[in-house]
Amino acid sequence: MNIGIPKERRELEQRVGLTPYGVELLTGAGHTCYVEKEAGLGAGFTDYRYERAGGHIVYSGEEVYGRADMVLKAVRPTEEELNWLREGQVLAGFLHLAAARRRKVEALLEKGITAIAYETIEKDDGTLPVLRTMSEVAGRMAPQLAATFLQSDHGGRGVLLGGVPGVPAARAVVLGGGVLGTNAARAFLGLGATVSILDHNLERLYQIDRQFDGRVTTMVSYPFNVSRATRLAEVVVGAVLTPGARAPFIVTREMVRLMKRGAVILDFSIDQGGCVETSRPTTLRDPAFTEEGVVHFCVPNVPGAVPRTATHAFNNAVWPYIRHIAEVGVEKALEEMPALARGVAVRDGEIVNEALAATYYAGREG
Repeated sequence: MNIGIPKERRELEQRVGLTPYGVELLTGAGHTCYVEKEAGLGAGFTDYRYERAGGHIVYSGEEVYGRADMVLKAVRPTEEELNWLREGQVLAGFLHLAAARRRKVEALLEKGITAIAYETIEKDDGTLPVLRTMSEVAGRMAPQLAATFLQSDHGGRGVLLGGVPGVPAARAVVLGGGVLGTNAARAFLGLGATVSILDHNLERLYQIDRQFDGRVTTMVSYPFNVSRATRLAEVVVGAVLTPGARAPFIVTREMVRLMKRGAVILDFSIDQGGCVETSRPTTLRDPAFTEEGVVHFCVPNVPGAVPRTATHAFNNAVWPYIRHIAEVGVEKALEEMPALARGVAVRDGEIVNEALAATYYAGREG
């Protein structure tokens, strides 16, 4: 199979679709890998390293797409890249199509692309093995981001997360008790913050209470609990996930208006549209804005700020699926790997992910 690894074109996105180690394994099995010049440089992978692994360096993204049967990316393609896609290709990456412009979904449908969204690859037990890696990265970054934007020179309240003797620690409220939320909670606790987690699943809250030996306050995410918790918080972390679908609004504008001035919202659900009504996507170059007196950090590709760690992490998880597609072809791989099949967003001109279909067709009716 011919496999393409293009350079990411989103601003400051420096993850890459496949590491040199993955290229080495594929070329060793007889496959051909076309790597765009400097595709991995931001993550610390030089063109020389890719060449040593057996990859062919090409000098434009258009050539990568033109040669590849399967294109491996980190994030959703840009408009330019959509034009380069060829009829019937396989496209894989963190696509988050429920939050994409309709034109992007339509382009994939028109070209009969098999689009595999890493974030919806799902095992039989309901776990999301590839998305998990990026949730772990983002969650563990949460306290360092919160600490930065709480500083007065970044527009924040001027609060130290862990406090000092005689001065209370900051309150961190995590909305969502999944992988990202629990990783964030653990990291906040490590810096001495006071942590609460809200989730709609009572059984999950029992598990979290046991996991943290009661050091984390747990609450069911009823609106009145969310309103009270956010009003008292210095930091609110949005970690709400509905796989494949747009994230629901958990925090309303009125709740934000009642928060402390200079408090910080980290809306990590923004890659699926955001769980805070006042959120809007930002970039790693210009990551924050202030709305209703509250600092909002709403970068969809947070792990892109630590591209080497993030690239290694998601490659570890996605490698078995990539290898199997290369070995037996996408049709047979989807038959033999139910988890991979659940990750398909569009195929043969149709939306096959139910959550994406509900979002897409509801939007069209509107």
